[in-house]
Amino acid sequence: MLINFSDEAISQSKEANFGATSTKNNIIKFIIGLILGITIFVLPLTQFQPSPTASLQNLAVQLDGRKKPLDTVARETVAQIHGKTNYTSADGTKLNYLDTYLSMWFNDRDWNQEEFILFSYRPLKEQLGLDPERKYFSFAELIQSDLGTVIMQVREKQADNIDLERSDREASIIEERLALTIATVGDTQLPLVPHPTDLKGTWASVDNAEQYYSAAEIAPIQANYQQLKKTYRNHPEDQGGIEIVARELQAKLANLSPDIYPDTATLARETRFYNLHPFAKAWMLYALAFTVMLLVTLFKSFNFYWGALGIFSTGLLIHGYGFLERMQIASRPPVTNMYESVIWVGFGIAAIALLFEFIYRAKYYLLAAAPLAVVCLLLADSLPTILDPTIKPLVPVLRDNFWLSVHVPTITLSYASFALAFGLGHIILANYLFASNNKLLRSLSKWNYGVLQVGVLLLTTGIILGGIWAHFSWGRFWGWDPKETWALIALMCYVVPLHGRLVGWLKDFGMAVTSVVAFNAVLMAWYGVNFVLGTGLHSYGFGTGGSQLYIATFVVLDLLFVGIAAAKQQGWLMGKQLAETD
Repeated sequence: MLINFSDEAISQSKEANFGATSTKNNIIKFIIGLILGITIFVLPLTQFQPSPTASLQNLAVQLDGRKKPLDTVARETVAQIHGKTNYTSADGTKLNYLDTYLSMWFNDRDWNQEEFILFSYRPLKEQLGLDPERKYFSFAELIQSDLGTVIMQVREKQADNIDLERSDREASIIEERLALTIATVGDTQLPLVPHPTDLKGTWASVDNAEQYYSAAEIAPIQANYQQLKKTYRNHPEDQGGIEIVARELQAKLANLSPDIYPDTATLARETRFYNLHPFAKAWMLYALAFTVMLLVTLFKSFNFYWGALGIFSTGLLIHGYGFLERMQIASRPPVTNMYESVIWVGFGIAAIALLFEFIYRAKYYLLAAAPLAVVCLLLADSLPTILDPTIKPLVPVLRDNFWLSVHVPTITLSYASFALAFGLGHIILANYLFASNNKLLRSLSKWNYGVLQVGVLLLTTGIILGGIWAHFSWGRFWGWDPKETWALIALMCYVVPLHGRLVGWLKDFGMAVTSVVAFNAVLMAWYGVNFVLGTGLHSYGFGTGGSQLYIATFVVLDLLFVGIAAAKQQGWLMGKQLAETD
Protein backbone atom coordinates (compact mmCIF):
# COMPACT_ATOMS: atom_id res chain seq x y z
CA MET A 1 0.00 0.00 0.00
CA LEU A 2 1.41 3.40 -1.05
CA ILE A 3 0.82 6.57 0.93
CA ASN A 4 1.16 9.93 -0.87
CA PHE A 5 2.04 13.01 1.19
CA SER A 6 0.88 16.34 -0.27
CA ASP A 7 3.02 19.51 -0.08
CA GLU A 8 0.51 21.02 2.34
CA ALA A 9 0.76 18.07 4.68
CA ILE A 10 4.56 18.18 4.58
CA SER A 11 4.47 21.93 5.30
CA GLN A 12 2.12 21.45 8.27
CA SER A 13 4.38 18.70 9.58
CA LYS A 14 7.42 21.00 9.39
CA GLU A 15 5.55 23.81 11.17
CA ALA A 16 4.48 21.43 13.92
CA ASN A 17 8.04 20.20 14.35
CA PHE A 18 9.34 23.78 14.38
CA GLY A 19 6.72 24.75 16.97
CA ALA A 20 7.63 21.81 19.18
CA THR A 21 11.35 22.61 18.84
CA SER A 22 10.72 26.30 19.60
CA THR A 23 8.67 25.42 22.70
CA LYS A 24 11.40 23.09 23.87
CA ASN A 25 14.04 25.78 23.38
CA ASN A 26 11.93 28.30 25.29
CA ILE A 27 11.55 25.89 28.20
CA ILE A 28 15.31 25.28 28.21
CA LYS A 29 16.02 29.01 28.24
CA PHE A 30 13.49 29.54 31.04
CA ILE A 31 15.14 26.80 33.10
CA ILE A 32 18.57 28.31 32.43
CA GLY A 33 17.26 31.63 33.73
CA LEU A 34 15.88 29.94 36.85
CA ILE A 35 19.18 28.14 37.47
CA LEU A 36 21.12 31.38 37.02
CA GLY A 37 18.84 33.15 39.49
CA ILE A 38 19.09 30.35 42.05
CA THR A 39 22.87 30.33 41.69
CA ILE A 40 23.04 34.05 42.46
CA PHE A 41 20.81 33.49 45.50
CA VAL A 42 22.86 30.67 47.03
CA LEU A 43 26.20 32.46 46.55
CA PRO A 44 28.17 32.97 48.68
CA LEU A 45 27.83 29.52 50.18
CA THR A 46 29.11 30.80 53.54
CA GLN A 47 25.65 32.21 54.27
CA PHE A 48 24.40 28.62 54.73
CA GLN A 49 27.26 27.63 57.05
CA PRO A 50 26.61 27.45 60.81
CA SER A 51 27.70 30.62 62.58
CA PRO A 52 30.68 30.20 64.95
CA THR A 53 28.66 32.12 67.56
CA ALA A 54 25.23 30.59 66.86
CA SER A 55 24.33 30.02 70.51
CA LEU A 56 25.15 33.62 71.40
CA GLN A 57 23.19 34.97 68.43
CA ASN A 58 20.20 32.76 69.28
CA LEU A 59 19.90 33.68 72.95
CA ALA A 60 16.21 34.46 73.43
CA VAL A 61 15.28 38.01 74.51
CA GLN A 62 11.79 39.31 75.31
CA LEU A 63 11.54 42.79 73.81
CA ASP A 64 8.90 44.88 72.02
CA GLY A 65 6.13 42.44 72.90
CA ARG A 66 7.74 39.32 71.46
CA LYS A 67 10.58 36.87 71.95
CA LYS A 68 13.43 37.23 69.48
CA PRO A 69 17.07 36.17 69.17
CA LEU A 70 19.87 38.38 70.45
CA ASP A 71 21.06 38.64 66.84
CA THR A 72 17.86 40.51 65.91
CA VAL A 73 18.08 42.72 69.01
CA ALA A 74 21.63 43.66 68.04
CA ARG A 75 20.73 44.35 64.41
CA GLU A 76 17.71 46.50 65.28
CA THR A 77 19.44 48.43 68.07
CA VAL A 78 22.49 49.38 66.01
CA ALA A 79 20.36 50.32 62.98
CA GLN A 80 18.05 52.52 65.07
CA ILE A 81 20.91 54.43 66.69
CA HIS A 82 23.48 54.47 63.90
CA GLY A 83 21.27 54.31 60.80
CA LYS A 84 23.09 51.28 59.42
CA THR A 85 24.26 47.92 60.73
CA ASN A 86 28.03 48.38 60.44
CA TYR A 87 30.15 50.82 62.41
CA THR A 88 33.69 52.09 61.97
CA SER A 89 35.09 53.64 65.15
CA ALA A 90 37.39 56.67 65.31
CA ASP A 91 40.44 54.40 65.61
CA GLY A 92 39.50 52.63 62.35
CA THR A 93 38.12 49.46 63.94
CA LYS A 94 35.36 47.97 61.76
CA LEU A 95 32.54 46.32 63.69
CA ASN A 96 29.46 44.52 62.38
CA TYR A 97 26.13 44.95 64.13
CA LEU A 98 26.69 42.05 66.57
CA ASP A 99 30.20 43.15 67.58
CA THR A 100 28.95 46.73 67.98
CA TYR A 101 26.05 45.65 70.16
CA LEU A 102 28.20 43.34 72.31
CA SER A 103 30.72 46.13 72.78
CA MET A 104 27.90 48.40 73.96
CA TRP A 105 26.25 45.71 76.08
CA PHE A 106 29.49 44.73 77.85
CA ASN A 107 30.72 48.36 77.75
CA ASP A 108 34.29 47.61 76.69
CA ARG A 109 34.99 51.07 75.21
CA ASP A 110 34.09 54.69 76.01
CA TRP A 111 30.74 55.01 74.28
CA ASN A 112 30.33 58.55 75.59
CA GLN A 113 32.98 59.68 73.12
CA GLU A 114 32.25 57.38 70.16
CA GLU A 115 30.76 59.31 67.20
CA PHE A 116 28.01 56.75 66.81
CA ILE A 117 24.63 58.51 66.97
CA LEU A 118 23.08 59.43 63.62
CA PHE A 119 22.01 63.08 63.30
CA SER A 120 21.16 64.01 59.72
CA TYR A 121 18.74 66.95 59.89
CA ARG A 122 20.86 69.99 58.99
CA PRO A 123 18.60 72.87 60.24
CA LEU A 124 18.42 71.38 63.74
CA LYS A 125 22.20 70.88 63.81
CA GLU A 126 22.68 74.53 62.88
CA GLN A 127 20.18 75.55 65.56
CA LEU A 128 22.16 73.60 68.19
CA GLY A 129 25.51 75.00 67.03
CA LEU A 130 26.75 71.63 65.79
CA ASP A 131 28.75 71.07 62.62
CA PRO A 132 26.09 70.73 59.88
CA GLU A 133 28.47 68.77 57.65
CA ARG A 134 28.87 65.94 60.14
CA LYS A 135 26.49 62.99 60.14
CA TYR A 136 27.42 61.23 63.40
CA PHE A 137 27.94 62.64 66.89
CA SER A 138 28.98 61.28 70.26
CA PHE A 139 26.64 60.99 73.22
CA ALA A 140 28.70 63.60 75.11
CA GLU A 141 28.49 66.15 72.29
CA LEU A 142 24.72 65.92 72.06
CA ILE A 143 24.19 66.07 75.82
CA GLN A 144 26.40 69.16 76.09
CA SER A 145 24.51 70.97 73.32
CA ASP A 146 21.18 72.79 73.69
CA LEU A 147 19.29 69.67 72.62
CA GLY A 148 17.82 69.30 76.12
CA THR A 149 16.22 72.75 75.88
CA VAL A 150 14.70 71.94 72.48
CA ILE A 151 13.34 68.63 73.78
CA MET A 152 11.70 70.39 76.74
CA GLN A 153 10.04 72.81 74.31
CA VAL A 154 8.80 69.87 72.25
CA ARG A 155 7.26 68.25 75.33
CA GLU A 156 5.50 71.51 76.20
CA LYS A 157 4.04 71.65 72.68
CA GLN A 158 2.87 68.06 72.99
CA ALA A 159 1.25 68.78 76.36
CA ASP A 160 -0.60 71.76 74.82
CA ASN A 161 -1.60 69.73 71.73
CA ILE A 162 0.35 72.06 69.43
CA ASP A 163 1.35 70.61 66.06
CA LEU A 164 5.05 69.77 65.91
CA GLU A 165 7.31 71.21 63.23
CA ARG A 166 9.90 69.16 61.36
CA SER A 167 12.69 70.28 63.74
CA ASP A 168 10.58 69.22 66.72
CA ARG A 169 10.00 65.75 65.31
CA GLU A 170 13.69 65.37 64.50
CA ALA A 171 14.62 66.42 68.05
CA SER A 172 12.30 63.68 69.37
CA ILE A 173 14.04 61.14 67.14
CA ILE A 174 17.45 62.14 68.51
CA GLU A 175 16.07 61.89 72.04
CA GLU A 176 14.93 58.33 71.29
CA ARG A 177 18.39 57.45 70.01
CA LEU A 178 20.02 58.88 73.09
CA ALA A 179 17.62 56.96 75.34
CA LEU A 180 18.30 53.73 73.45
CA THR A 181 22.05 54.31 73.79
CA ILE A 182 21.69 54.77 77.54
CA ALA A 183 19.57 51.62 77.80
CA THR A 184 22.06 49.54 75.79
CA VAL A 185 25.49 50.55 77.10
CA GLY A 186 26.32 48.38 80.10
CA ASP A 187 22.76 47.04 80.14
CA THR A 188 22.10 44.85 83.19
CA GLN A 189 18.34 44.62 82.65
CA LEU A 190 18.20 42.70 79.35
CA PRO A 191 15.29 40.25 79.80
CA LEU A 192 17.00 36.91 79.17
CA VAL A 193 15.37 34.84 81.92
CA PRO A 194 11.97 33.33 81.00
CA HIS A 195 8.88 33.52 83.14
CA PRO A 196 8.44 30.19 84.99
CA THR A 197 4.80 29.50 84.02
CA ASP A 198 3.13 32.22 81.93
CA LEU A 199 3.74 32.11 78.16
CA LYS A 200 2.94 35.84 77.95
CA GLY A 201 4.50 36.73 81.29
CA THR A 202 7.24 39.32 81.68
CA TRP A 203 10.80 37.99 81.53
CA ALA A 204 13.50 39.07 83.99
CA SER A 205 17.12 40.06 83.68
CA VAL A 206 19.87 37.81 85.03
CA ASP A 207 20.36 40.21 87.96
CA ASN A 208 16.65 40.23 88.87
CA ALA A 209 15.78 36.60 88.17
CA GLU A 210 15.40 35.73 91.86
CA GLN A 211 11.87 37.18 91.73
CA TYR A 212 10.93 34.02 89.82
CA TYR A 213 13.52 31.43 90.83
CA SER A 214 15.51 30.39 93.87
CA ALA A 215 19.11 31.53 94.41
CA ALA A 216 20.30 27.98 93.82
CA GLU A 217 18.63 27.90 90.42
CA ILE A 218 19.91 31.31 89.35
CA ALA A 219 23.49 31.16 90.68
CA PRO A 220 24.86 28.96 87.85
CA ILE A 221 23.22 31.23 85.26
CA GLN A 222 24.66 34.36 86.86
CA ALA A 223 28.09 32.73 86.89
CA ASN A 224 27.78 31.82 83.20
CA TYR A 225 26.66 35.34 82.36
CA GLN A 226 29.65 36.89 84.15
CA GLN A 227 31.97 34.40 82.44
CA LEU A 228 30.52 35.37 79.04
CA LYS A 229 31.12 39.06 79.77
CA LYS A 230 34.67 38.38 80.96
CA THR A 231 35.53 36.18 77.99
CA TYR A 232 34.29 38.78 75.52
CA ARG A 233 36.11 41.67 77.22
CA ASN A 234 39.42 39.84 77.49
CA HIS A 235 39.33 37.86 74.23
CA PRO A 236 36.74 39.30 71.80
CA GLU A 237 38.41 37.50 68.91
CA ASP A 238 38.00 34.07 70.59
CA GLN A 239 34.72 33.10 68.95
CA GLY A 240 35.10 29.47 69.95
CA GLY A 241 35.51 30.29 73.64
CA ILE A 242 32.60 32.76 73.55
CA GLU A 243 30.40 30.16 71.84
CA ILE A 244 31.13 27.51 74.50
CA VAL A 245 30.10 29.84 77.32
CA ALA A 246 27.05 31.09 75.39
CA ARG A 247 25.92 27.52 74.66
CA GLU A 248 26.04 26.66 78.36
CA LEU A 249 24.13 29.82 79.25
CA GLN A 250 21.45 29.13 76.62
CA ALA A 251 20.99 25.53 77.82
CA LYS A 252 20.61 26.59 81.45
CA LEU A 253 18.10 29.32 80.57
CA ALA A 254 16.04 26.87 78.53
CA ASN A 255 16.08 24.29 81.34
CA LEU A 256 14.68 26.84 83.80
CA SER A 257 11.34 26.85 81.94
CA PRO A 258 11.30 24.43 78.98
CA ASP A 259 7.64 25.10 78.15
CA ILE A 260 8.15 28.87 77.97
CA TYR A 261 11.59 29.23 76.43
CA PRO A 262 11.38 29.38 72.59
CA ASP A 263 12.58 26.45 70.54
CA THR A 264 16.14 26.88 69.28
CA ALA A 265 15.05 26.13 65.69
CA THR A 266 12.52 28.98 65.84
CA LEU A 267 15.17 31.44 67.01
CA ALA A 268 17.65 30.18 64.43
CA ARG A 269 15.03 30.63 61.70
CA GLU A 270 14.82 34.36 62.37
CA THR A 271 18.59 34.72 62.49
CA ARG A 272 18.92 32.83 59.21
CA PHE A 273 16.22 34.97 57.58
CA TYR A 274 18.14 38.17 58.24
CA ASN A 275 21.49 36.67 57.25
CA LEU A 276 20.12 35.45 53.90
CA HIS A 277 18.94 38.96 52.91
CA PRO A 278 16.22 37.60 50.57
CA PHE A 279 14.91 41.05 49.62
CA ALA A 280 18.38 42.26 48.65
CA LYS A 281 18.88 39.14 46.50
CA ALA A 282 15.45 39.67 44.94
CA TRP A 283 16.15 43.22 43.75
CA MET A 284 19.47 42.12 42.28
CA LEU A 285 17.68 39.47 40.24
CA TYR A 286 15.01 41.95 39.14
CA ALA A 287 17.76 44.30 37.98
CA LEU A 288 19.51 41.49 36.09
CA ALA A 289 16.24 40.41 34.45
CA PHE A 290 15.61 44.02 33.40
CA THR A 291 19.06 44.26 31.82
CA VAL A 292 18.61 40.99 29.90
CA MET A 293 15.12 41.94 28.71
CA LEU A 294 16.39 45.35 27.59
CA LEU A 295 19.04 43.59 25.49
CA VAL A 296 16.34 41.30 24.07
CA THR A 297 14.28 44.35 23.10
CA LEU A 298 17.16 46.30 21.57
CA PHE A 299 18.90 43.46 19.73
CA LYS A 300 16.81 40.96 17.80
CA SER A 301 19.76 38.57 17.59
CA PHE A 302 19.82 38.29 21.40
CA ASN A 303 17.05 35.73 21.74
CA PHE A 304 16.93 35.16 25.49
CA TYR A 305 13.40 36.37 26.29
CA TRP A 306 12.47 33.22 28.22
CA GLY A 307 15.75 33.33 30.08
CA ALA A 308 14.92 36.85 31.27
CA LEU A 309 11.54 35.58 32.45
CA GLY A 310 13.29 32.75 34.29
CA ILE A 311 15.58 35.18 36.13
CA PHE A 312 12.66 37.46 36.95
CA SER A 313 10.59 34.50 38.18
CA THR A 314 13.42 33.46 40.50
CA GLY A 315 13.54 36.98 41.91
CA LEU A 316 9.79 36.82 42.52
CA LEU A 317 10.06 33.42 44.23
CA ILE A 318 12.84 34.67 46.53
CA HIS A 319 10.86 37.85 47.22
CA GLY A 320 7.81 35.76 48.10
CA TYR A 321 9.89 33.41 50.26
CA GLY A 322 11.26 36.37 52.23
CA PHE A 323 7.80 37.79 52.71
CA LEU A 324 6.36 34.46 53.89
CA GLU A 325 9.29 33.95 56.27
CA ARG A 326 8.71 37.39 57.76
CA MET A 327 5.01 36.59 58.22
CA GLN A 328 5.87 33.29 59.92
CA ILE A 329 8.31 35.01 62.26
CA ALA A 330 5.84 37.79 63.08
CA SER A 331 2.85 35.40 63.27
CA ARG A 332 0.64 37.97 61.57
CA PRO A 333 -0.23 39.41 58.16
CA PRO A 334 1.75 42.35 56.72
CA VAL A 335 -0.45 45.17 57.99
CA THR A 336 1.68 47.01 60.54
CA ASN A 337 3.93 49.63 58.97
CA MET A 338 5.21 51.36 55.85
CA TYR A 339 8.16 48.99 55.51
CA GLU A 340 5.91 45.98 55.08
CA SER A 341 3.64 47.79 52.63
CA VAL A 342 6.64 48.82 50.49
CA ILE A 343 7.88 45.21 50.41
CA TRP A 344 4.37 43.98 49.55
CA VAL A 345 3.83 46.60 46.82
CA GLY A 346 7.16 45.62 45.25
CA PHE A 347 6.06 42.00 45.28
CA GLY A 348 2.66 42.94 43.80
CA ILE A 349 4.27 44.92 40.97
CA ALA A 350 6.47 41.97 40.02
CA ALA A 351 3.68 39.36 40.36
CA ILE A 352 1.12 41.31 38.32
CA ALA A 353 3.71 42.08 35.64
CA LEU A 354 4.78 38.44 35.38
CA LEU A 355 1.16 37.30 35.10
CA PHE A 356 0.44 39.72 32.24
CA GLU A 357 3.79 38.89 30.65
CA PHE A 358 2.94 35.20 30.47
CA ILE A 359 -0.42 36.09 28.90
CA TYR A 360 0.72 38.64 26.30
CA ARG A 361 4.48 37.97 25.80
CA ALA A 362 4.86 41.74 25.69
CA LYS A 363 8.38 42.26 27.14
CA TYR A 364 7.31 45.70 28.32
CA TYR A 365 5.50 44.51 31.45
CA LEU A 366 8.81 43.27 32.78
CA LEU A 367 10.66 46.38 31.59
CA ALA A 368 8.13 48.57 33.44
CA ALA A 369 7.94 46.44 36.59
CA ALA A 370 11.57 45.56 37.29
CA PRO A 371 12.86 49.11 38.01
CA LEU A 372 9.86 49.84 40.25
CA ALA A 373 10.31 46.60 42.21
CA VAL A 374 14.03 47.37 42.56
CA VAL A 375 13.26 50.87 43.89
CA CYS A 376 10.78 49.47 46.45
CA LEU A 377 13.24 46.91 47.78
CA LEU A 378 16.18 49.33 47.74
CA LEU A 379 14.21 51.89 49.74
CA ALA A 380 13.16 49.25 52.26
CA ASP A 381 16.72 47.92 52.51
CA SER A 382 18.56 51.24 52.79
CA LEU A 383 16.30 53.49 54.92
CA PRO A 384 15.97 51.70 58.30
CA THR A 385 15.46 54.97 60.19
CA ILE A 386 12.49 55.93 57.96
CA LEU A 387 11.08 52.56 56.88
CA ASP A 388 11.49 50.69 60.15
CA PRO A 389 12.03 46.98 59.40
CA THR A 390 11.53 45.95 63.04
CA ILE A 391 9.07 43.09 63.45
CA LYS A 392 6.56 44.14 66.08
CA PRO A 393 3.24 42.68 67.27
CA LEU A 394 0.02 44.31 66.17
CA VAL A 395 -1.44 47.09 68.26
CA PRO A 396 -4.70 46.04 70.01
CA VAL A 397 -7.06 47.68 67.48
CA LEU A 398 -5.56 45.53 64.70
CA ARG A 399 -5.49 42.15 66.42
CA ASP A 400 -7.71 39.24 65.47
CA ASN A 401 -9.42 41.20 62.70
CA PHE A 402 -10.03 39.21 59.53
CA TRP A 403 -11.30 42.21 57.58
CA LEU A 404 -8.13 44.19 58.21
CA SER A 405 -6.00 41.24 57.15
CA VAL A 406 -7.62 41.25 53.71
CA HIS A 407 -8.23 45.02 53.43
CA VAL A 408 -4.61 46.21 53.70
CA PRO A 409 -3.03 43.65 51.30
CA THR A 410 -5.83 44.26 48.78
CA ILE A 411 -5.60 48.03 48.77
CA THR A 412 -1.79 48.02 48.63
CA LEU A 413 -1.97 45.48 45.80
CA SER A 414 -4.00 48.10 43.92
CA TYR A 415 -1.11 50.51 44.52
CA ALA A 416 1.14 47.90 42.91
CA SER A 417 -1.10 47.68 39.87
CA PHE A 418 -1.19 51.47 39.50
CA ALA A 419 2.59 51.57 39.93
CA LEU A 420 2.92 49.11 37.04
CA ALA A 421 0.62 51.33 34.94
CA PHE A 422 2.82 54.25 36.03
CA GLY A 423 5.86 52.46 34.60
CA LEU A 424 4.05 51.54 31.38
CA GLY A 425 2.81 55.13 31.08
CA HIS A 426 6.41 56.35 31.09
CA ILE A 427 7.35 53.88 28.38
CA ILE A 428 4.38 55.02 26.27
CA LEU A 429 5.16 58.72 26.73
CA ALA A 430 8.83 58.10 25.93
CA ASN A 431 7.74 56.41 22.70
CA TYR A 432 5.51 59.38 21.84
CA LEU A 433 8.44 61.67 22.56
CA PHE A 434 11.24 59.82 20.79
CA ALA A 435 9.98 56.94 18.61
CA SER A 436 6.30 57.29 17.56
CA ASN A 437 5.97 53.64 16.52
CA ASN A 438 2.19 53.53 16.03
CA LYS A 439 1.90 49.74 16.11
CA LEU A 440 3.90 49.50 19.33
CA LEU A 441 2.00 52.42 20.87
CA ARG A 442 -1.34 50.74 20.20
CA SER A 443 -0.14 47.53 21.86
CA LEU A 444 1.36 49.36 24.84
CA SER A 445 -1.85 51.34 25.33
CA LYS A 446 -3.93 48.16 25.28
CA TRP A 447 -1.68 46.49 27.82
CA ASN A 448 -1.68 49.58 30.02
CA TYR A 449 -5.49 49.82 29.90
CA GLY A 450 -5.81 46.27 31.24
CA VAL A 451 -3.49 47.04 34.17
CA LEU A 452 -5.49 50.15 35.04
CA GLN A 453 -8.69 48.11 35.10
CA VAL A 454 -7.13 45.61 37.51
CA GLY A 455 -5.97 48.46 39.74
CA VAL A 456 -9.43 50.05 39.88
CA LEU A 457 -11.01 46.69 40.72
CA LEU A 458 -8.52 46.07 43.55
CA LEU A 459 -8.75 49.60 44.96
CA THR A 460 -12.56 49.52 44.95
CA THR A 461 -12.52 46.15 46.69
CA GLY A 462 -9.95 47.39 49.20
CA ILE A 463 -12.00 50.47 50.06
CA ILE A 464 -15.13 48.37 50.62
CA LEU A 465 -13.19 45.91 52.81
CA GLY A 466 -11.77 48.87 54.73
CA GLY A 467 -15.28 50.14 55.34
CA ILE A 468 -16.33 46.75 56.73
CA TRP A 469 -13.28 46.75 59.00
CA ALA A 470 -14.07 50.32 60.14
CA HIS A 471 -17.63 49.23 60.95
CA PHE A 472 -16.36 46.49 63.27
CA SER A 473 -13.53 48.57 64.79
CA TRP A 474 -14.97 52.09 65.01
CA GLY A 475 -18.70 51.55 64.60
CA ARG A 476 -19.04 53.36 61.26
CA PHE A 477 -18.48 52.38 57.63
CA TRP A 478 -17.10 55.73 56.48
CA GLY A 479 -15.86 58.77 58.40
CA TRP A 480 -13.84 60.93 55.96
CA ASP A 481 -10.61 60.08 57.73
CA PRO A 482 -7.61 61.41 55.69
CA LYS A 483 -6.60 57.89 54.68
CA GLU A 484 -10.14 57.06 53.56
CA THR A 485 -10.55 60.39 51.76
CA TRP A 486 -7.35 60.10 49.80
CA ALA A 487 -8.06 56.49 48.86
CA LEU A 488 -11.37 57.70 47.41
CA ILE A 489 -9.64 60.59 45.61
CA ALA A 490 -7.15 58.15 44.11
CA LEU A 491 -9.98 55.91 42.94
CA MET A 492 -11.76 58.84 41.27
CA CYS A 493 -8.53 59.89 39.56
CA TYR A 494 -8.62 56.58 37.69
CA VAL A 495 -12.35 55.88 37.40
CA VAL A 496 -13.15 59.18 35.69
CA PRO A 497 -10.48 58.81 32.94
CA LEU A 498 -11.45 55.16 32.36
CA HIS A 499 -15.06 56.22 31.77
CA GLY A 500 -13.77 59.10 29.67
CA ARG A 501 -11.99 56.56 27.51
CA LEU A 502 -15.22 54.62 26.99
CA VAL A 503 -17.12 57.69 25.73
CA GLY A 504 -14.23 58.90 23.58
CA TRP A 505 -13.00 61.84 25.68
CA LEU A 506 -9.54 60.31 26.08
CA LYS A 507 -7.43 58.41 23.58
CA ASP A 508 -4.27 56.38 24.05
CA PHE A 509 -2.10 59.40 24.82
CA GLY A 510 -4.59 60.69 27.40
CA MET A 511 -4.64 57.35 29.20
CA ALA A 512 -0.82 57.30 29.26
CA VAL A 513 -0.84 60.75 30.87
CA THR A 514 -3.47 59.52 33.35
CA SER A 515 -1.29 56.53 34.29
CA VAL A 516 1.55 58.86 35.23
CA VAL A 517 -0.23 61.88 36.71
CA ALA A 518 -2.93 60.00 38.65
CA PHE A 519 -0.25 58.00 40.47
CA ASN A 520 0.47 61.17 42.48
CA ALA A 521 -2.90 60.63 44.20
CA VAL A 522 -1.76 57.10 45.08
CA LEU A 523 1.48 58.53 46.48
CA MET A 524 -0.54 60.91 48.64
CA ALA A 525 -2.83 58.15 49.90
CA TRP A 526 0.05 55.79 50.53
CA TYR A 527 2.95 58.04 51.55
CA GLY A 528 1.59 61.54 52.06
CA VAL A 529 -1.01 60.72 54.71
CA ASN A 530 1.63 58.86 56.73
CA PHE A 531 4.62 61.20 56.38
CA VAL A 532 3.16 64.60 55.43
CA LEU A 533 -0.27 64.92 57.06
CA GLY A 534 0.36 62.57 59.99
CA THR A 535 -3.19 62.79 61.28
CA GLY A 536 -6.32 60.66 61.48
CA LEU A 537 -7.51 57.38 62.93
CA HIS A 538 -4.86 55.42 61.02
CA SER A 539 -2.27 56.75 63.48
CA TYR A 540 -0.59 53.36 63.95
CA GLY A 541 0.63 53.64 60.36
CA PHE A 542 2.32 57.03 60.65
CA GLY A 543 6.05 57.54 60.45
CA THR A 544 8.43 60.30 61.39
CA GLY A 545 11.01 61.73 59.09
CA GLY A 546 10.58 60.83 55.48
CA SER A 547 12.09 62.48 52.42
CA GLN A 548 9.40 64.94 51.42
CA LEU A 549 11.86 67.13 49.51
CA TYR A 550 13.07 64.20 47.41
CA ILE A 551 9.52 63.04 46.72
CA ALA A 552 8.42 66.57 45.78
CA THR A 553 11.42 66.98 43.47
CA PHE A 554 10.64 63.67 41.79
CA VAL A 555 6.99 64.64 41.29
CA VAL A 556 7.91 68.03 39.78
CA LEU A 557 10.46 66.50 37.39
CA ASP A 558 8.02 63.77 36.43
CA LEU A 559 5.28 66.29 35.66
CA LEU A 560 7.80 68.27 33.61
CA PHE A 561 8.47 65.11 31.56
CA VAL A 562 4.72 64.69 31.00
CA GLY A 563 4.47 68.32 29.97
CA ILE A 564 7.26 67.94 27.40
CA ALA A 565 5.61 64.80 25.99
CA ALA A 566 2.27 66.63 25.79
CA ALA A 567 3.90 69.57 24.04
CA LYS A 568 5.45 67.21 21.50
CA GLN A 569 2.11 65.44 20.98
CA GLN A 570 0.28 68.74 20.44
CA GLY A 571 2.90 69.87 17.95
CA TRP A 572 4.08 72.83 19.99
CA LEU A 573 7.69 71.68 19.97
CA MET A 574 7.49 70.95 16.26
CA GLY A 575 6.04 74.40 15.64
CA LYS A 576 8.92 76.00 17.47
CA GLN A 577 11.43 73.94 15.50
CA LEU A 578 9.78 74.98 12.21
CA ALA A 579 9.83 78.62 13.27
CA GLU A 580 13.52 78.40 14.06
CA THR A 581 14.16 76.71 10.70
CA ASP A 582 12.32 79.49 8.81
